[in-house]
Amino acid sequence: MISGYEQNGLAERAIEVYREMQVAQVVPDSATFVTTLSACAQAGALDLGREVERRIVSDQMDVSVFLGSALVNMYARCGLVSKARDWFDRLQERNVVTWTSMIAGYGMHGHGCEAIKLFHLMRLEGPTPNDVTFVAVLAACAHAGLVNEGRSAFDSMKRVYGLVPRAEHYCSMVDMYGRAGLLDDAMQFIRDSIPGEPGPEVWTAMLGACKMHKNFNLGVEVAERLIALEPENPSHRVLLSNIYALSGKMNHVEKVRNVMIKRRLKKQIGYSLIELGGTSHLFRMGEKSHQQTREIYQYLEELIHRISDAGYVPETDSVLHELEEEEREVALRYHSEKLAVAYGLMMSSGSTTPIRVIKNLRICGDCHLAIKFMSSVESREIIVRDKHRFHHFKDGKCSCLEYW
Repeated sequence: MISGYEQNGLAERAIEVYREMQVAQVVPDSATFVTTLSACAQAGALDLGREVERRIVSDQMDVSVFLGSALVNMYARCGLVSKARDWFDRLQERNVVTWTSMIAGYGMHGHGCEAIKLFHLMRLEGPTPNDVTFVAVLAACAHAGLVNEGRSAFDSMKRVYGLVPRAEHYCSMVDMYGRAGLLDDAMQFIRDSIPGEPGPEVWTAMLGACKMHKNFNLGVEVAERLIALEPENPSHRVLLSNIYALSGKMNHVEKVRNVMIKRRLKKQIGYSLIELGGTSHLFRMGEKSHQQTREIYQYLEELIHRISDAGYVPETDSVLHELEEEEREVALRYHSEKLAVAYGLMMSSGSTTPIRVIKNLRICGDCHLAIKFMSSVESREIIVRDKHRFHHFKDGKCSCLEYW
């Protein structure tokens, strides 16, 4: 049951079943811990992951390659990449999943050079890389600006290992070129290297790059291709609307929004999770259902005031463009990640342990800026795992070096 829930993306329910198993006093075995650690990795449930690790150590369990890989993956995806590497180095046996999990962990944290070093070590000492390994390697290169290394890895995938690239590999290559600002190279790669019609994942990566580097004409062209492929996907129209707004074409913004209203298309709702004392707290934008809502909002207001004194100015491009400037600032203030961070800081005042937040979507530009300031004025490390990667905020800086 735990495995079934975890494999279907219902990590919180998987964790609940594990807790029910404890109450029923059923003794877990190695397979139980593997699936529970996988659920912890998915949900970012670090406290439970540590609890499982303590149980494994205290029971002197044989840490098989499967259990060891699960520990590596859990710590990497819960933000402790150094702890993941500790377990990786301790394992007597490592399979392709173990190596790939560690490479992916480095990539998610923006440690592209470490990912490439480990990949080279794997080619020398480890098992033969598989197609999933190359997804991890290419993603690591994309998130660290390692274009030459990414090209080399992609070439070796086909030439040395005889692996046929899948959509994920093509998408990572386009993402890599796009993030580095090499939009012409990205388009040439799409034309010359991808057989058949590129899928929506490829064009989504390209569209994100166009928005990032403010190439609005190309962005509109790419967005229209995406909408033709997936007309009922609201996120493509939202991105197109944002590109029109950034380029000052407000009449086009209104047309896109009207189509969305007519088709009843709504963008995915963002939320942020923070785990405190083994309990997860979920926040959405403007969340008011939490029992400590009044205190959270009051604390956030004081925090915004302090970071504003320190130089923070809201990035109002991160919110709907039809709002007036003052309304945009208010809408930005109550984004889910700000609420989650404020709650974490409020509930752990005086502590020096990092604040850990998980967001289901990409962190917005304004929240990224605000949390940098929060890490400085509060003298706390704040770790945010968004849809694509980890951001470690400390002393007013982020580990991503604005490369996200």
